Amino acid sequence: MGERYHSRVIDTRNLFGPLHAELMSLLRGLAPADWEKPTLAGAWRVRDVAAHLLDTQLRRLSGQRDGHRLAPDRPLVDYINHLNATWVAAAQRLSPRVIVDLLAVSGPAVAALMESLPLHARAFIPVAWAGENEWQNWMDIGREYTEWWHHQMQIRDAAGVPLLLHAKWFAPLLEISVRAIRPSAPTRLVVDDYEFSFGDGAPAVTIRTDADTAWRMLFNALSREQIAARVIIEGDATLAESVLRARSVMV
Repeated sequence: MGERYHSRVIDTRNLFGPLHAELMSLLRGLAPADWEKPTLAGAWRVRDVAAHLLDTQLRRLSGQRDGHRLAPDRPLVDYINHLNATWVAAAQRLSPRVIVDLLAVSGPAVAALMESLPLHARAFIPVAWAGENEWQNWMDIGREYTEWWHHQMQIRDAAGVPLLLHAKWFAPLLEISVRAIRPSAPTRLVVDDYEFSFGDGAPAVTIRTDADTAWRMLFNALSREQIAARVIIEGDATLAESVLRARSVMV
């Protein structure tokens, strides 16, 4: 599979409902001890990642569906980190069962909202990590899909259950996420059977890796040393930095 960077619209609207079902099955199958396990998300445990998913879903419904928005009172990354941290702290008051019960309501509501949106209308929120000030809906919807997917993956990784790397889930995830990559020279990224070309002409560098490494790299779950051990670079290694540093989240 070969794709040109920014080559086509990716429609993820019909994936939210099934992905939510996967999350509910996952969370309802966790043992009490699983909720306290550490995750790839820094200091967050499984319960904190689940609570964060609830927070982002409630914020999406409040802001986009209902028009209730707060003005940032600090730089964007600081503001996002503040919102995330204050919610996770408050959610310590909630039991895992309450978190799951609330997600059972918020998830389908957000899925319905995403499915209702026209792909080419102006996006509710521009995707800052993709380097643009304005996007069409399909990219904002896709960004939301990557949030749902990678946070569920953090929980799956912590709980030791199978990851969602089937093409149904991973292909659109990767096609959205690579938009964080902005190389200075023609570059090729090969992830198992997926291939992406950035820039025109023959690639000055090719980076090869596997799906498990790619998602962990793009979602800030590997150190530089771990990335170096898990990728193959062909060509000018200095030009590979734009791929190795790219993150499909705000950091």
